[in-house]
Amino acid sequence: MHRILSDLKLVLRQLRKTPGFTATAVLMLAFGIGATTAIFSIVDGVLLRPLPFPDPDRLVTLGDQVSGTEWGQHDPGPVTGPEVVIYPRDTHSFQNLGGFGFTIHELSGIGEPAQINGARMTPAVFSALGVAPLMGRVFTAQEDQQKSLVAVLSYATWKSRFNGRADILGAKILLDRKPYIVIGVMPPDFEFPLTTGHLNRAELWVPMSLLPQELTAEADASWYLNLVGRLRPGVTPAQAQSDAGVVAQQIMRGFPADVANLRIQPVVYPLQQITVVETRPLLRMLFLAVAVVLLIACANLAGLLLVRAIGRHRETAVRMALGASALTLLRQMILESLVLSLAGGVLGIGLAALAVTAGKDLLPETVPRMNEIALDWRVAGFALVLALLTGFFCGLAPGFAALRTNVNASLKEGGRSGSAGGSHARLRSTLVVLEIAIALVLLAASGLLLRSFSNMSAVDLGFNPENVTTASYSLPQKQYSTQAQIDGFNTQLLQQLRQLPGVQAVGLTSTIPATGDGLELFNVEGYVDPRGPDRTVASPSQVIGDYFQAIGTPLIHGRSFAESDNANSQLVVIVNREFAEHYWPNQDPIGKQMKVGGSKTKSPWMTVVGEVADAKLTRPDADAAEQFYQPVAQLEKDSGALAAPTDLDGNGGYIVLRGALPPEQMENALRATVRSVDAQLPLTQVQTMEQVVAQSEAPRRFNTIIISSFALAAVLLAVLGIYSIIAFSVASRMQEMAIRMALGSQRSHIVRLILISGLRMAAIGCVLGLAGAAVASNVLRSFLFHVSPFDPVVMILTALAVFALALAASALPARRAASVDPIQALRGE
Repeated sequence: MHRILSDLKLVLRQLRKTPGFTATAVLMLAFGIGATTAIFSIVDGVLLRPLPFPDPDRLVTLGDQVSGTEWGQHDPGPVTGPEVVIYPRDTHSFQNLGGFGFTIHELSGIGEPAQINGARMTPAVFSALGVAPLMGRVFTAQEDQQKSLVAVLSYATWKSRFNGRADILGAKILLDRKPYIVIGVMPPDFEFPLTTGHLNRAELWVPMSLLPQELTAEADASWYLNLVGRLRPGVTPAQAQSDAGVVAQQIMRGFPADVANLRIQPVVYPLQQITVVETRPLLRMLFLAVAVVLLIACANLAGLLLVRAIGRHRETAVRMALGASALTLLRQMILESLVLSLAGGVLGIGLAALAVTAGKDLLPETVPRMNEIALDWRVAGFALVLALLTGFFCGLAPGFAALRTNVNASLKEGGRSGSAGGSHARLRSTLVVLEIAIALVLLAASGLLLRSFSNMSAVDLGFNPENVTTASYSLPQKQYSTQAQIDGFNTQLLQQLRQLPGVQAVGLTSTIPATGDGLELFNVEGYVDPRGPDRTVASPSQVIGDYFQAIGTPLIHGRSFAESDNANSQLVVIVNREFAEHYWPNQDPIGKQMKVGGSKTKSPWMTVVGEVADAKLTRPDADAAEQFYQPVAQLEKDSGALAAPTDLDGNGGYIVLRGALPPEQMENALRATVRSVDAQLPLTQVQTMEQVVAQSEAPRRFNTIIISSFALAAVLLAVLGIYSIIAFSVASRMQEMAIRMALGSQRSHIVRLILISGLRMAAIGCVLGLAGAAVASNVLRSFLFHVSPFDPVVMILTALAVFALALAASALPARRAASVDPIQALRGE
C-alpha cells in the first residue's frame, strides 16, 4: 500500500507538470464515458430494470392472434368484450387475470374543462399488479358489476389537477359531465397501462363496467380491449398459452354465423418483454454507437499515453539503469492511466447527469417507462467500473512499451532525438488505423440513416399537410345521449367553421393520417380470398363534411361525399387506390360493391362512388394500407344486423380545418368556435397537420440525429488521433527532416513524405472500415427506408470524407515539418 501511495504521488506530480496533456486526456474520456453512461441510463431504465411491480417475471399479457391480421405477432394482441369475461373465468393458469382499455374523459368542474387520458379496468388488474394505493382503495368487483361511478387518481393528477388535497377521498369530480367519487390515489411510481412516452399516461382509472352491447354476440368480432395477469407459481407462459388455447376453441364454437369463419389463437407474452418490444432495437443500436465512441476515446488515450511513454524514454532508461524494476514501471503506467480515467469517469458522470436531465424530453414517444430513466447509483457504478476497466487496459500498451526501452541506446548521445522504435511506430499506427476504421463504420451508419430520412421526407403522403389545423374532441354522453343531439352539434359546428375568415374547407373524421390505424372485417362482392372466407380487413374512416378537401387527399376517380348521402339515400363508400387495385385490379372501382362484416353478416351492400389517393396512416415510411371511407349519416344502415339501438355515431373524432391564415390564428378561431357551440367542451391535440406528420417521423428523426451526432464525435476523435500521432512522429523526426533538407531535399518533398504517412494509415483504415460497414450494415436494415444496407453512394462518400479529414489532420504537422530551419535543428541536436 505504501508503494502504491508513493507511486500515486509521483503520478499526480507528473500530471500537474503537463496540464495540457492531462486536460486533453480527461476531457476526451469524460466525453466517451459520459455519452456511454447517459445511454446506459436509458437502456437500464427501459430494458434492464424490472417492472415496478412485485414478482414482475410472473406478469404476462394474454391476447388473440386473429386470422387475416398481424395482431398478436409482435404485440399483446387485443381481445373482445366477451373474452374479458370468459378468459379469466375459464382458464386455470392465472392467479389473477383482468381486462383494461384506454379511454379519454372530459374532466370539468375544476377550472377549464380538459380531456384527460384514463383507463377502464377490472379490479383483477390491480390484484395482478400487486400495488396498493397510496391513499384510499381501489374499486371492487361489485362496483364493477354495478357500474358504480368511482375513480382512482394517479399521484401526478392528484398533485397537479387537485393540488394534492388531503380531503380528496370522497370528493366528487365530473367525468364526461357525470359525478364520479374519488376512492383512491395510487403511489407516485405507479403507471399502467405501460404506454410509450409520457403524453399517453393514464391519469385516472375507472371500473370496466362492460355495457350490454359489449357482451352481445356481435361483440365477438370487436377487438379493442386487453388482458394482463399474474401466473400461478410454477406455471410458464407456454403452459398458460396452452390453457388459453382450450378456452379459445370454446369461444370460437360460440361465434355467431357471420363471424364463424374467423380463427383466433391466444398468445401469452411476459409483460416486461412486450413493453419494450418496439424500443429494444433502437436502444441496442444506440448502445453500440456509444460503445464505438468510447472505443475510439480509449484508443486515443492509449495513443496519448504511448506517445507520452516514448517521449519519456530517456527518463525511463535512467530509472531502469538505476535499478527500477519492470513491475514498478508497469504499475506506475497503469496507475497514471487509472487516475486519468477515473477523473474522466467522475466528470463523465456529471455530464451524463446533465444529458439525462436535459435530454429526456427529446426522446421519441415510442420509448416506454420514461419515468424510470434516471442516473442512480447503479448507473454511476457502471460508469466507475467502465472508467476503471478503461484505465487499466489503456495503461497496458504504454506500460509494455516502456518496458521495451533500450537502456544503452537511449542513454547514448544520439538518443536525444527521441526517435521511436519500429515496433512503437507500428503500434501507434495500428491504433490510428483502428480508430479510422471504427469511425468510418459509424459515419457510414449515419449516412445510411440520413439518406433513409431524406427518402422518407420525399414520400408522397397521399394528403397535403400544409395550412391544415386539427383538433380532437369527444362529446359527453350525458349531454349528447341521442343521435339527434350529436348531429345537431356537428351540423352547427361545421356551419360556423365554414363562415370563419380564411377557411377553405372543413370536415370531421374518426381518424386522421399519421396517427394510427384500426381494422374492420368486410366483404367484397364476387371476391374470393385465397386464404379462406372472412379474412379481408381494411382501415375504416367515418367522415362528415368536406373532409377530403380539408385534408388535401386527391380524388382519382368518381366523386366525394355529398350532403345528399344520408340514411334515406343509396349507401355509398369511397376506397383508396391500394384497396381498388387489390380487389378490382385493372378495373374501374366505381359502381363496385362491398359490405362491412363477414360473408354471412346481414349487412347491406355499399356502392363505391369514389377512389382517392393512399393516405399514410401511421408513418411516411409505412406501406400503403387498404382504406375505405363511410359517411357518418349512413353508418347505422351500413352496419345492418351489427347495429344496436344504443349506438351513437359521430360523437367524437377529429376536426380538420384548411385555411389561409397563420396556424395560431386558425387554432384560436377553432377554439372560439367550439366554445360558442358548447362552452364546456374541451379540445385536445390542437395542432397543425405538419406537426402531426413531424411526430410520426420523430423516431426515425431521433435515430438519425443521435447516430449522426455520435458519428461526428467518433470522426472528430479519430482525426485528433491522426493529428496527434503524425505530430509526434514529426517532432521525433525533426533531426531526420533537417538532415534531408540540408542534403538538398525540397520542402515540398518533406510535406509529401508526411502526408503519405498519414494517408497510408487513412487508406488502410478506410478499407477496413468499409469491410466493417458491410458487416455492421445489416444491423441497420430494419431502420432503413428505400436504402440498401451497403449503399455504394453512401459508402464511397463516407470513405472520401474520412480520407479528406485524414489529409487535413496530416497537413498541419507536414507544414510544420517543412518550415523547420535545418541549421537551428541540427545545432539543437
